[in-house]
Amino acid sequence: MTLQRVLPYTKFLLEQTISQGDCVVDGTAGNGHDTHFLAGLTGATGKVFAFDIQEEAIRATTERVKEFQHVKLVHDSHAKIKDYVTQPISAAVFNLGYLPKGDHSIITKAQSTLSALEQCLELLTIHGLLLVVVYSGHEGGSEERDAVLEFVSALPQKSFDVLKYEFINQQHSPPFLLAVEKKQANK
Repeated sequence: MTLQRVLPYTKFLLEQTISQGDCVVDGTAGNGHDTHFLAGLTGATGKVFAFDIQEEAIRATTERVKEFQHVKLVHDSHAKIKDYVTQPISAAVFNLGYLPKGDHSIITKAQSTLSALEQCLELLTIHGLLLVVVYSGHEGGSEERDAVLEFVSALPQKSFDVLKYEFINQQHSPPFLLAVEKKQANK
């Protein structure tokens, strides 16, 4: 067996969690890769909500998922997830940072990200997963990384299990995965 890199491991966890007919969230649509993957896992009876503030990302994702009718693209901040998603979700995935091959000055920021994560945790079903791939090697990335780590570290142990998956011998701020599983309703 070989160790999986962060993105393949994220997909593996999504495959273990999502069933046909589930509702899920892609908090950072980007170029549409995760949205497409989620659409395949939920099937036509499911629902995928994909958020991005950049028109370029919405266009790229629209093109990538054009064969799926059950994907709702939202050109708005992921901080407004509950304005659009009202039903329980089995999973949510975020790739923090900037749009690959896009404008690197437009980045996810701690305040909106924390709001989005909190909303997703409220919407998660029991045994649902919140997956956050943290990229911090860009300007502003370390502030968001630290805020997200502080947030998930403080989640109540009775209600959530939190995993940090990372390769610690790599240089140049490699991405790492935070996986949060909801064990019971937060009291």
